[in-house]
Amino acid sequence: MSTTTAPSGITVTQLAGHIGAEIGNVNLAGPISDAAIHDIRQALLKWKVVFFRGQQIDHAAQVAFTRRFGEVTYAHPHEDQPIDGHPEILPIDRSRYERRNGLRRASYENRWHTDVTAAVNPPAASILRAVNVPSFGGDTQWTNLVAAYEGLSAPLRALADTLRAEHRFAANLRLPAGSKLAQRFAQNPLVAIHPVVRVHPETGERALFVNPGFTSHIVDVSPAESSKLLELFFEQITRPAYTVRFHWNNGDIAFWDNRATSHLAPQDLDHIEVERVLYRTTLVGDIPVGPDGFHSELVEGEIFGTRVPTALELAARGEAQVQAV
Repeated sequence: MSTTTAPSGITVTQLAGHIGAEIGNVNLAGPISDAAIHDIRQALLKWKVVFFRGQQIDHAAQVAFTRRFGEVTYAHPHEDQPIDGHPEILPIDRSRYERRNGLRRASYENRWHTDVTAAVNPPAASILRAVNVPSFGGDTQWTNLVAAYEGLSAPLRALADTLRAEHRFAANLRLPAGSKLAQRFAQNPLVAIHPVVRVHPETGERALFVNPGFTSHIVDVSPAESSKLLELFFEQITRPAYTVRFHWNNGDIAFWDNRATSHLAPQDLDHIEVERVLYRTTLVGDIPVGPDGFHSELVEGEIFGTRVPTALELAARGEAQVQAV
């Protein structure tokens, strides 16, 4: 493995050919210098996802660390029971998810996805902290969407540069109409049109900005053409050559650039009775821009930011009024 030492003293160890690095010589529970924060950001921009091993921090410290890189979002557009005192934190807890949604999986999306691209301004980055994970299995994978774009032939890159696609929750996924999860999505619908290729606002790199979890179809083409194009793009972004796989231990933290990656939740635990608890924070993102200057457009819903989504506020008020009667 290739390890370099940044000016601040942190170490950066490359983990795969196109994506992923482990950050060492930093304690996220203690004071972190501005120089170290700068070097972590530079490593993130270069490697797209970075990992910290064996960090013993709590909810407050995770929020504080996240805030060093920008504004911290509310937990999730559909999270109506955030952690007391920490509305920014989303629990990734398979037992809790199953109790609340009646589905045996760990999170809102278990296919390859980029976080919350149904919003017109998807989060800029995500930080995930492992608290109680199994000693076997449960790995998460990430893929480099810049490398995927650059791996296309020149004619396909030129075509992709001109395309736009719709993103929504549960895209191309049939949920039972009366299921709790379907009701959550219906309570706060989010739909956006994004460029198929996104220009990174910090690096200027172009990334193939589609994913199986949220992209429903490419607009202004026939359904058959959309299906074929997305099949090609999805195959491209999930090629093993562009990915890194991470095995979690308690105390580990992953920090990924949501503007340039997609990730895949564990695929090997649904049949096993094990606990898996992690906590996620995300950074407020900007509105994506394509190579032709197209800015993403909001179709339904609202900007996703620091405040509780309006739909969740209204639902909470309604429940409170019912309970008061």
